Amino acid sequence: MPQEIDSQLLCNRWLHSYEEDTADQTVFRPASFKFPPARGRDGFELRPDGSMIDLRIGPTDRIEEVPGKWRLDDGNRLLFYEQSSPNPTRAMQIISADQDRLAIKK
Repeated sequence: MPQEIDSQLLCNRWLHSYEEDTADQTVFRPASFKFPPARGRDGFELRPDGSMIDLRIGPTDRIEEVPGKWRLDDGNRLLFYEQSSPNPTRAMQIISADQDRLAIKK
């Protein structure tokens, strides 16, 4: 049975920590984490009201913010909905989550 994730732990601004990725995990850290220099980091901000901002690296290495909504499904499946889309535009299986690290199955 999959581990049920506390949705309150997810409410944060998460950035991709490429350096910590493994063959089967993508790792995110809070934006306050001391990252090594990088040309850009994608990520997302999840808010308690269910709104979110998808943070994407644009063509000039600047972050582009795409608003949407999020929800947790089946206890550990994170779903993103862009703008008014009725269907999820992105789904991620959470392996583990705590205050300073979020691991997603690749």
